Amino acid sequence: MPLHPDQRFDPAACVVLAAEATLLEARLRILQQALGGVDARIAAVTQELRRLDR
Repeated sequence: MPLHPDQRFDPAACVVLAAEATLLEARLRILQQALGGVDARIAAVTQELRRLDR
């Protein structure tokens, strides 16, 4: 919905923006999964370093 009554609603722009939002959400999920993997690896390395330090 337009912010002002005199602005026109462009359905094509809405479709393009919705598609872009979908792509960005998918990329965000991929990055979150990758970050989770990095966090797990950091935790494993930290644990191993602590074990070796004993």
